[in-house]
Amino acid sequence: MAKGKAKVYINGKLIGFHPNPEVLTKELVKARRSSIIDSQINVAYNKHTNEVYISTDSGRVQRPLIVVENGKPKLTEEHIEKVKKGELSWEDLVEQGIIEYLDAEEEENAFIAERIEDLTPEHTHLEINPVGILSIITSMIPFLSHNLSGKALHGAKMFKQAAGLGQLNFRMRTDTESYLLHYPQKALVKTKTMDLIKVDERPQIQNFVVAIMPYYGFNTLDAVVINKGAIDRCLGRLSYFRVYESTQTRYPGGQRDKFEVPDEETVGYLGDEAYNVLGEDGLAEVEAYVKGKQVVIGKTSPPRFLEEIAEFGVVRERRREASVTVRKGMDGYVDRVIITEGLQGDIIAKVKVRSDRIPEVGDKFSSRHGQKGVVGAIVAEEDMPFTPAGIRPDLILNPHSIPSRMTIGHLLEMLAGKAACMKGETIDATPFNDIEQADIEKILLEHGLRPDGMETFYDGISGNRIEGKIFTGVIAYRRLYHMVAHKIQARARGPVQILTRQPTEGKEKEGGLRFGEMEGETLIGHGASMLLQEKIVEDSDKTIEYVCEKCGVIAINDRIRNKKYCPVCKSSKVYAVEMSYAFKLLLDELKALGIYPKLNLVDKA
Repeated sequence: MAKGKAKVYINGKLIGFHPNPEVLTKELVKARRSSIIDSQINVAYNKHTNEVYISTDSGRVQRPLIVVENGKPKLTEEHIEKVKKGELSWEDLVEQGIIEYLDAEEEENAFIAERIEDLTPEHTHLEINPVGILSIITSMIPFLSHNLSGKALHGAKMFKQAAGLGQLNFRMRTDTESYLLHYPQKALVKTKTMDLIKVDERPQIQNFVVAIMPYYGFNTLDAVVINKGAIDRCLGRLSYFRVYESTQTRYPGGQRDKFEVPDEETVGYLGDEAYNVLGEDGLAEVEAYVKGKQVVIGKTSPPRFLEEIAEFGVVRERRREASVTVRKGMDGYVDRVIITEGLQGDIIAKVKVRSDRIPEVGDKFSSRHGQKGVVGAIVAEEDMPFTPAGIRPDLILNPHSIPSRMTIGHLLEMLAGKAACMKGETIDATPFNDIEQADIEKILLEHGLRPDGMETFYDGISGNRIEGKIFTGVIAYRRLYHMVAHKIQARARGPVQILTRQPTEGKEKEGGLRFGEMEGETLIGHGASMLLQEKIVEDSDKTIEYVCEKCGVIAINDRIRNKKYCPVCKSSKVYAVEMSYAFKLLLDELKALGIYPKLNLVDKA
């Protein structure tokens, strides 16, 4: 290979060398703009590594930009007029090389101007609109350009966690879990992207009146205080839907499952109360109230083994209980019962259970700027602070959550929301195309309000005027689907694992919380070693095993013959030792490896 020649890669595969990579890159870009090669091919030259990368593979993220030559955009007013008249289409602009798609690789070598007035002869491209820098979700955050980037990512992530009107056919759908906000609203402050993707037709927010102030320590850190009166007026209320399903399976030999109300003869019968809400067909009645552990789909299966012979030599089939029960803590009303057919002709039953979820302490709310918080207190309306005009906020946000996070967009949205309320119009706050702060202040002044959004407040409990002014505004808040009712977990006694005899893991299995090695270390650090004994032995898998004094192995406790003896030396000199069952299991596993673990018994001091 001659010195100075650049490597040329297509989709990461070396295909050859070229003596003049810059000319090659320019020629390929020119060919793309002239539609000689496909518009989705990207070419990038890396000067540092002296390599040309040509990308044609799928899965690359590309974005459109206006081509700039000699400091002037190729898109002119004439083109825009023709597009408006319908004489030119988007595809035509791409084919003519006026607009081109760049991927991340080629974007490295581009010098993109944000606005037409910023153009210089060095620029290679111009943004169609500066909001195009952002993704669809991120560009739905109003005043985003005034926020810290980390909070923008946070806010965008929580769009996906918001409960709203996700789909209009929610009555027909059978998603395993779904949420429906009862009174979703259009945002008063919105962005152009929201109009383009028609978010107002699938709203996911409610406009809250928010005051930024502390409230008797209930909104410490990120907690928020909510007005009980607002909750009574259905603020943040939603329905939670859970779908339970079961199939009538056919087995080889002609046997099959059956939807029915199991009788007392059924193996594993759950008791009369469990089947209270079932109809004759074994399915729950619509609008019946069901509690955790109650059956919503009654089903019996054929026995696993051959039939047993009953009295008088009659062959009797004892069917097994195979019903579907409501999950613990998911009480609700049967919303819909659907019967359909599977691919193999099996009958499938689906029961949709609906529960109300009223905001409670521990539920999560968030604005679009990543200012998330759980409810710290729900305060009676008469105890909420109020303005001379009688306005009480729906939500109180802690002032400490603003300065360190630098979410100035949150403050601007509160101000713009207040102006939108007074003016009776929505305000456009598309990132990089923002309405000026002075314009918002002008609207507030025209309607007799302070331009800085401050209000005088009186304490709802003492009635005294609160010193200093409180920043108050209207902002879009989202109720997120993280609810305390779905996360709360407690256990006193319950099931244990067969192998280790330790409590099971997870909320669904009524499990405990793992007290791990790190938690144990903290107790040792505190010198609370007896608490360590309690957590890791007493509350877990404490057992009493007999140990041979001579051999140091676990002895046999023969309850039938009422004898305790050593399996090695047959000695009956064995003593009870308190230990963790997991330790006894370790000894057994060591024996399986051919290692002889020996316990030395000494008298308790």
